[in-house]
Amino acid sequence: MMTRSFAIALTFACSVLGSALFAAAYAANWGPHLEGLGLFVSLAGLAAGTIGWALGAIAQEQVVDRRDDYPSDPAARAAAQAALERGIDELDRHGFLLKCLFGAFGALGLAALFPLRSLGPNFGTGLYKTKWRKGARLVLEDGTPVRVSDLAVGSMMTVFPDGYVGDASSQTVLLRLPPGTIQASEDRRTWTPHGYAAFSKVCTHAGCPVGLYLASKHELLCPCHQSVFDVVAQAKPISGPAARPLPQLPLEIADDGYLQAQSDYTEPIGPGFWQRS
Repeated sequence: MMTRSFAIALTFACSVLGSALFAAAYAANWGPHLEGLGLFVSLAGLAAGTIGWALGAIAQEQVVDRRDDYPSDPAARAAAQAALERGIDELDRHGFLLKCLFGAFGALGLAALFPLRSLGPNFGTGLYKTKWRKGARLVLEDGTPVRVSDLAVGSMMTVFPDGYVGDASSQTVLLRLPPGTIQASEDRRTWTPHGYAAFSKVCTHAGCPVGLYLASKHELLCPCHQSVFDVVAQAKPISGPAARPLPQLPLEIADDGYLQAQSDYTEPIGPGFWQRS
């Protein structure tokens, strides 16, 4: 019985190690293969230990003892005492196995918390303010500044403020349309020099990246929930669940021919949580 209990405890320990491997692989981005291996070991250890424990309990022999009408002899009393002591030992082993089982479940539960960060990026205060500032150059993902001649009409690229490449809240879609295409309001007439227009890449519905552009219709598309934004009409939503336009970044051309921002976005980016009471 001790051998069976040790084997069951060992499977629960393997489950804990599998949960630790899954959490470490996810946190360190070691790849889906190690994540899957860790999850497999964790669940397999739990299953094997639980099934082994259950089978051991079922396999125990049940004996009905005949009741005598006369006092038992010393040998029978000694045997009863030994059986009682074995029962106490069995209860102790069950308590130890319960602790191992709860430890395995607890480790798996903690590991399951790690993927919660995949539900969406943590913007912090970046939903209210981003890294864009007056005079901040527009740069590509490799840090290359964008000149006024770099983008052809009808093209799109993702840009960041110089010095903050990869910043989730500052990611911006840069488009170039034929001059005069955008129906700009009076306060935005200077925001689109030479047909360049820049809008936040963070969708105003659920915060997904707006990464598709249909040049023939001048429409930006969010692939997550199919929200469509009309670039000509200052990125107002025309289809899908998004209810607010993409915030527009004011642009200007520096004396050296590079594109730069006039300021930060004039309104918070992303979902309109700040409008709700």
